[in-house]
Amino acid sequence: MKSIYKKLGATIVSAMATVNVMALDELNVAYFEEWPMPFEYAKQIGAYDEALGMKVNWKAFGTGTAMSAAMASGDIHISVSQGVPPFIVAASTGQDIQIVDVAVSYADNDNCVVASGLEIDASNASELAGKKVSVPIGTAAHYGFLKQMEHFGVSVDSMQVVDMAPPEGAAALAQGSIDMFCGWGGSLRRALDHGNVLLTGAEKTALGILVWDVTSVPAGFADENAEVLQTFLGVTAASNAMWNSGGFTSLMLPHIAKDAGMDEDATAETMATFVFPSVANQLGDNWLGGSGAAFLKGVADVFVSSGNIPSARGSYANAINTDGLEGLAEQ
Repeated sequence: MKSIYKKLGATIVSAMATVNVMALDELNVAYFEEWPMPFEYAKQIGAYDEALGMKVNWKAFGTGTAMSAAMASGDIHISVSQGVPPFIVAASTGQDIQIVDVAVSYADNDNCVVASGLEIDASNASELAGKKVSVPIGTAAHYGFLKQMEHFGVSVDSMQVVDMAPPEGAAALAQGSIDMFCGWGGSLRRALDHGNVLLTGAEKTALGILVWDVTSVPAGFADENAEVLQTFLGVTAASNAMWNSGGFTSLMLPHIAKDAGMDEDATAETMATFVFPSVANQLGDNWLGGSGAAFLKGVADVFVSSGNIPSARGSYANAINTDGLEGLAEQ
């Protein structure tokens, strides 16, 4: 057994298979900074390179929409933790991409924050009409913003919506140049220093405003590199299993924090609000093996009604590819 597998523990060995690299010499993978996840432990110690037998090039992105563009251009083979909304926007407008796993669920780590000076909360949210809000258009934060405004009966058309990536939006809120910020991760934490949320994660979930990210790939890549993809997902799944066990936190946390560009306390605090579903759960009724396609259709319909995409697919079932996960489940 190779030393890299020993570092990851016995769980990762059972998730891996020997890979026929095919035509690939290197793998290009997109991810987010300040978005700590168990895979970053494996990334830091070189486990992906070792398991795949090739160099993995990791590129940080600011939004999931940028990930879609990079996959369309061929610059990126795999996008880790792309939000469902940017995936839907791309898939609905002709890009042939597929979801290959559920990366993370995080209702408390993607939200909108109202400037504290406005003294607006759930009880008087109608006062948001006419206010200026930063929203990364086409992302999970955008979907959450639209659904929250729908819930509170606030017309989005009455607001000044500015398309801003979360870091810029958080800075704008701190400077007082916007009234509300929508975003995630470290940017959300910084925004909370200057305001308050309208709804908690639990309150959003109760209203059906789910927040989850996926691992996505171009469909052609999945077809041509099935073994590579399954092995990549295997390393990710094993890393998640290690983290979920609770027995490897002290080992993994420093690596994850370093890779995310965060201190360990902030990393632990952020990850405490994350859920990393097991392979079995992802293949179950609540996710990709059941209601996942219906949820994708629901998000698409919201974006059609809000004018962000011209039309939705009749079904998103063929935008989900569970071959890799099913292969792991059989091992």
